[in-house]
Amino acid sequence: MGVIVGAIVAVFVVVAGWWVVRTYNRLVRLRNQTQASWAQIDVQLKRRHELIPNLVEGARGYAAHERGTFEAVTAARGAAASGGLGVTDQAAAEDALTATLGRLFALGESYPELKADQHFSTLQAELRSAEDKIAYARQFYNSAVQSYHTALESFPGNVVAGLGGAHGRREYFEAEAVAQDVVQVRFA
Repeated sequence: MGVIVGAIVAVFVVVAGWWVVRTYNRLVRLRNQTQASWAQIDVQLKRRHELIPNLVEGARGYAAHERGTFEAVTAARGAAASGGLGVTDQAAAEDALTATLGRLFALGESYPELKADQHFSTLQAELRSAEDKIAYARQFYNSAVQSYHTALESFPGNVVAGLGGAHGRREYFEAEAVAQDVVQVRFA
């Protein structure tokens, strides 16, 4: 009888150990996925930051007296590209950059010759493509963070995370909604 109880206890210990290791490894995988997802956002943001000086220079030739706009875009780009920012601070810097880029794009509407310039149009299209990729990377990152938080907060992850220690929560990369004018449609 003692051998059977010993065997049952041994099986239970092995299964419990396997369960703890498996759960811990899942938490590590999810944490690493959030880090890799953030790295993808960082790559896309750097690509965006590299396009901006060329866009500013292209517009500067057509609208030299719009110096305030160019300086604002350059300053916002510098703040966003400075590096070492946390997720929340990076999101705020990117929101400020997006707002100043809106002012730069408005110049294209104000200056038809700038709007017609092929180089400016190409850079503008590349920047919009970069914006789309950033939005996708942001969505993927936030999904990875959500999966990680769910694993941390639900059983058995919460137990194993408590035993394992260093499994902290991650910040979501949230962008402010950009206010856009609502188009009014009226039928006569």
